[in-house]
Amino acid sequence: MNYTLRPIRTEDDEQICRIIKSVGAEFGAIGEGFGPSDPEVRCMSRHYTPAANKLYLVASINNTLIGGGGLSSFHGSKKVCELKKVFILPDGRGLGIGKKLTLQCLEYARSQGYAQCYLDTLFSMNAAIKLYESLGFRHLETSLEETIHGACDVWMIKDL
Repeated sequence: MNYTLRPIRTEDDEQICRIIKSVGAEFGAIGEGFGPSDPEVRCMSRHYTPAANKLYLVASINNTLIGGGGLSSFHGSKKVCELKKVFILPDGRGLGIGKKLTLQCLEYARSQGYAQCYLDTLFSMNAAIKLYESLGFRHLETSLEETIHGACDVWMIKDL
């Protein structure tokens, strides 16, 4: 099955918000301390812009959004970025979309001069964790201090 990736647009906001919240709920990421509860989820296109040095890509199959993933600075750091909100609906899993989204985000991170990429996730998202491990992310014993996702239970980092 063929899919396309492209930067998020305003008209994607409502659908990507539903996807992020739906997939988050599937894995128990509900409430404070989880990415789907971040205020930016309601209007991702306004927060992830080239002017803000942020990237959010959406994935679609037959012009229907099935997921997305993004990258931004980790709390304003010029050295550490964060892989954010990589969420894919069940119909889009197993097609390599998560890997392609992550690789494009890491390529963007390198182009912006970041030295490391951080992420936090949930132990229940074991397919995603295996993907991140295969791409060179290593596990941390605790989250980075400034994280706002205190409810997550897996923290990883990759040297770029």
